[in-house]
Amino acid sequence: MPRSHGSKAVAAAAAGAVVTGGAMAFTAGPGVAVPNKVHSHSSAAPVQPTSAPGAVSVATAALGAAAIGSAAARGSRREAKKRTAVTVNPDDMDEVCEQTGVTLSRYCIELANRGIIDSDLDSILNSIREASKVISKLVNTAPLQQAELLGLQGEINVQGEDQKKLDVITNDVFKNALRYTGKLGTLASEEEDEPVDGWLGSNESEAIPVLSEEFAETGKYICVFDPLDGSSNVDAGIPVGTIFGVFEEPNMAECELPEDLSAGLTDEQQRCLAGTLQPGKSLVAAGYVLYSASTELVLTFGHGVVGFTLDTSIGEFVMTRPSIKIPARGKIYSCNQANIGEWDEPMRQYISDIRAGTGESGKPYSLRYIGSMVGDIHRTLLYGGIFAYPADTKNQDGKLRLLYEGAPMSFIMEQAGGKAITGHSRVLDIPPQFVHQRVPVILGSADDVEECRKYYDKSDDPALKERCERRLQGLVRA
Repeated sequence: MPRSHGSKAVAAAAAGAVVTGGAMAFTAGPGVAVPNKVHSHSSAAPVQPTSAPGAVSVATAALGAAAIGSAAARGSRREAKKRTAVTVNPDDMDEVCEQTGVTLSRYCIELANRGIIDSDLDSILNSIREASKVISKLVNTAPLQQAELLGLQGEINVQGEDQKKLDVITNDVFKNALRYTGKLGTLASEEEDEPVDGWLGSNESEAIPVLSEEFAETGKYICVFDPLDGSSNVDAGIPVGTIFGVFEEPNMAECELPEDLSAGLTDEQQRCLAGTLQPGKSLVAAGYVLYSASTELVLTFGHGVVGFTLDTSIGEFVMTRPSIKIPARGKIYSCNQANIGEWDEPMRQYISDIRAGTGESGKPYSLRYIGSMVGDIHRTLLYGGIFAYPADTKNQDGKLRLLYEGAPMSFIMEQAGGKAITGHSRVLDIPPQFVHQRVPVILGSADDVEECRKYYDKSDDPALKERCERRLQGLVRA
C-alpha cells in the first residue's frame, strides 16, 4: 500500500517509540478479579465454511503453506478449559504500590505468573499497550500537526473508504508494535487487503514476516484490529478508539496445499484455508482503547472485564475499573436514527417503542449517539442501554466488520454481563468467511437486547430469517 513520505516519517518515529518504550510494574491491589486457569479455544466443533472463489490470494496461501508444519505441532493444545475467576487477596500480595495502584503491565505479569496467560500473550498485550500510548499521543497532538496528521491520505482502503492520514499512520504503529513481538502468526487489520512485506533490517535475512490475513511462519496467536475506529471524526476532535482481538492460531495440518502455488488453489483448498478463520466465541482476549478526555483501555481475557486509564505522569495504564458490569437494563439507545426508514421492520418497531416509552420498561429512552463505535459502546458499557448498527436496505449484512469490530466488542459486552446479537442470532456464533466480512450488531444490557430480540422472533419476514441463518451456516460470500 503506497505511503506518503510524511506519513512514513511520522510512523517510523512512532514505531521507534513503541520498540523502545519502557513500562513500570506494580503488584495487584485490592479487589482485582483474576482467573485461575489458562484458556484455549471453545470446545465447540470447528466450522468448515464455504469460501467465495478466489477469496484466499496465492500470496497468502504461499506464506500459509510454511505455517503448516509448526501449526501441526500445536494441534494437541486445543482442548478448552473451564473458565473460572477468583478474587486476588491483597494480603497475599507483596509490595503493593500505594501511589499508583495496579498498572496494566503489573496486572499482566500477575496473570502470567499465576499461569493464567502465557508469556506470548503477555508480550502481545505489552505491545498493544505501548502502541496505544503512541496513538494517544498522535491523536492528542494532531491539531498541532495538521499538515502531517490530519486530512485525507489520498488513498482508498479495501472497504472502499477514503483513508485519513491517521488511519495509515496508526495502522503502521499498531502493526509494527505487534510484529516485533515475534509471537504472532497473523495480523489482520481493517486497513490491509493484501499481505505486506515485513520490516527489513540491515540485510534481508533480518526481515520479520507480517500478514494481513490468515497465516505467517511463526507464532501461535492471531491478532485482529481496527487501529483507529471513528477516524472520520478525528479532524473535529471527537473521541476515537482502537479495537483489538486475539485468537489462538488453529490447527492447519489438514490443509494439503500444493508446493507449486502458481496455478492457484482448488475450491477445496480455498475452503480449508478459509476454515482457519474463527468465530468470536474462540477469542482468548479482546479490548478497546478510547482516546478522549482521558485515554482508557478496557480489556478481557474471558473472565470478566477490567478498565485502565493512562496516567501520563508515569506513562502507564492504571487500573481504575477493577470489574466492569453493565446494568441489566438502561435508559439510553445509541444508533444513527436518521437511517430508521431503511432498517428491517423489527428494528424500526423496537426503536419506536422504547423512544415512546411503550417498551417493557414503560419509560421513554433517550438517544445518545457520537458516531464513533468505541465511544458509544464505552458509554453503553458503563451506563447500560443498547447500541445498534443494524442491517438496512443498502447493507443487508450490516456495515461493521465481524472480525475486528463486531466480534471483539461482542466478546467484551458478554463478559461484562451484556448480550450481542445480529437480530435473530448471537454475534459470537457467526463463522467468518473472509477477513473483511460485515455483520449487523445490536449489543448492550441483557434485558434490553433480549427485548429487541423478541421483535425479531415475532417477525414473519422469511428473507430476514434466511439472512440470519445463512450467516450462522457460513454461507455469506464476499
